[in-house]
Amino acid sequence: MYITSGELAKRFKVSIRTIRYYDQIGLVCPSKLGEGGKRFYSEEDCLILQKVILLKSLALPLEEIGRIIKNQSTESILMIHKTYLEEQVSNIQKSIAHTNSLLNILTLEGTVSLVVPPKQNKTWSLLFSADEEEKLRESLPKLEMDNPSIKRWINLVRRIELCIQDKISPGSEHAKLIIEDMEILSEEIFQGDQNLMEKFWKVRRSQESSNELNLYPIKQEIIDFIEEAYAIIQGQQG
Repeated sequence: MYITSGELAKRFKVSIRTIRYYDQIGLVCPSKLGEGGKRFYSEEDCLILQKVILLKSLALPLEEIGRIIKNQSTESILMIHKTYLEEQVSNIQKSIAHTNSLLNILTLEGTVSLVVPPKQNKTWSLLFSADEEEKLRESLPKLEMDNPSIKRWINLVRRIELCIQDKISPGSEHAKLIIEDMEILSEEIFQGDQNLMEKFWKVRRSQESSNELNLYPIKQEIIDFIEEAYAIIQGQQG
C-alpha cells in the first residue's frame, strides 16, 4: 500500500516542501514513482520519516540523522530519544524547584534576587550522622518544594515577623499559639527525636551554619523571639 507525498505530509504534520527536500538529499525517498514523477511512499518509508522526525526533535543535523538511521535499529533510536526525554524531564524538574524556591523566598521577604548565589561546600556529615542526615533530608521543609509542610513553615516565620512588627510580646497568648504550632510541625519533622531536634536547632540558630548547609537563614530577631517564648512557656510549666 502506497500513499502520496501529500498524504504523507498530512499524516506526519510536515510540509510538502520538507518531504521534497528529504527526497532531494536522500533521507526519505519514495519507493515508487508514478506518471509525471508523482511520488508514492510505502509503510517502510513512513517508518523512516518517523525516525527522522524523532531524531530531529533532538536538534541533530540532518547529515547525522541520516547516519544514525542507516546504522541504528528502531529500538536503538527509541532508546536515544528516551534518554533525551529523561534529561529534559530532569532539567524541567530542576527549573520548577528553583522557581518554587524563588516564590517561597518572595513570600518570606517580599522581594527576591533572580541571581543564584553559589552553593556552599560544607557537608552535612560534619554535623550529623548518616542516619540523621538522611532523616533530615527526607523530612525537612524545603524552599524548592510546593507542599503543605513548607507553607506551614513559611506561615510560622511570617506570624513571628508580624508579632515583632506589632510589638507583640513573646509571652503573649498569640506567641504561645505560634510555639504550639511549631511543636506540631517539629513532631512531624523529627518524629519525636529530641536529640536530633536540638542538634538541628543549634545549626539553625547560626546564620553562618545555615548558609554553609544551603538552608534558608532565619533572622536573628526571629530566633530570639522563639527562644524567649519557649523560655517563658517552660517557666510557666515549671
